Amino acid sequence: MTDWGDGTRVVHSVPPAAGEPFGSSPVFASTYHLGGEDTYGRPHNATWRALEAALGSLDGGEAVLFPSGMAAISTVLRVVLSAGDTVVVPSDGYYLTRTLVAEMPVEVVEAPTAGPYPSFEGVRLVLLESPSNPGLDVCDITALAQAAHEAGALVAVDNTTATPLGQRPLELGADIVVSSDTKAVAGHSDVLMGHVSTADPELAAKVRAGRTVGGAIPGPFEAWMVHRGLGTLDLRLARQAENAAALYEVLKGHPAVRNLRWPGSAEDPAHEVAGRQMRRFGGVLAFELASAEAVAGFVKRSALVAESTSFGGLHTTCDRRAQWGDPVPEGFVRVSAGCEDTADLVADVLAALDHSAG
Repeated sequence: MTDWGDGTRVVHSVPPAAGEPFGSSPVFASTYHLGGEDTYGRPHNATWRALEAALGSLDGGEAVLFPSGMAAISTVLRVVLSAGDTVVVPSDGYYLTRTLVAEMPVEVVEAPTAGPYPSFEGVRLVLLESPSNPGLDVCDITALAQAAHEAGALVAVDNTTATPLGQRPLELGADIVVSSDTKAVAGHSDVLMGHVSTADPELAAKVRAGRTVGGAIPGPFEAWMVHRGLGTLDLRLARQAENAAALYEVLKGHPAVRNLRWPGSAEDPAHEVAGRQMRRFGGVLAFELASAEAVAGFVKRSALVAESTSFGGLHTTCDRRAQWGDPVPEGFVRVSAGCEDTADLVADVLAALDHSAG
């Protein structure tokens, strides 16, 4: 199975068995007859295991499922860090991660994704996010993992923007992968989910035990929905990347657009590193308009771009990130290219921008 292409792997993520359904089915039990593998609904569920097997195979490790990306990352931090430890986090990454570590009894060091990075001596955990959310900067995961390991630190990578098909941080030297599967993995804007993967069985057991003790468990129906969405991830990513590439080409010279970013373009400053470690590029772009009012006008005039604070879904969405507290200009937007026809999307975005160039 590991030699199969991405499309085959996600479609056939549930091994075939005669007389059984093509996919997993939700198991709703809270209590089981003792004597088998499952004992109680908080530590055990067959629907979780099916999705965990699929995600773990894609990541190259053992996956542990959580009801959201924040539940996944908070459990990792709680399991790995002790009071007084030092953690390095991205200063330009997802803002709630910084909010979370700021409330913990640990020393926090912030570094921009593109660097420079501090010495990792005395650091317990280095948390990376590549491409970063929302700015789409990229870091050299292999080089940073080597430096962290030489200093005795663990490395975790938030792989949400890249997805398991776009990047495999465990193969690049990371110890832990964290993902919000609410985004592209589930892909239909209708379910929350997250997961943690690691190739270290002992660490996986600690994360799994942390989930059981903390009670941050996913619902079986939600897990089934994510697994169903996973089957089309390859197809959706391909269309989203096609749309992102087309938007990049028409936006890069547009008078209303500044600081356009998409690591998939050879013109992007992150492309050289991204091209070495990413297997494919997704549909998320970032750029700036003149003001918050210009962003509002752009969205109002667009028939296809909806305001939304998530990304990776079927619909093209736009999020003005300064409203959530990200350290970005007021006119900065993250755009998640959806699965619309490319020509329709490009025409709509250009028409909307041409009326909001001020």
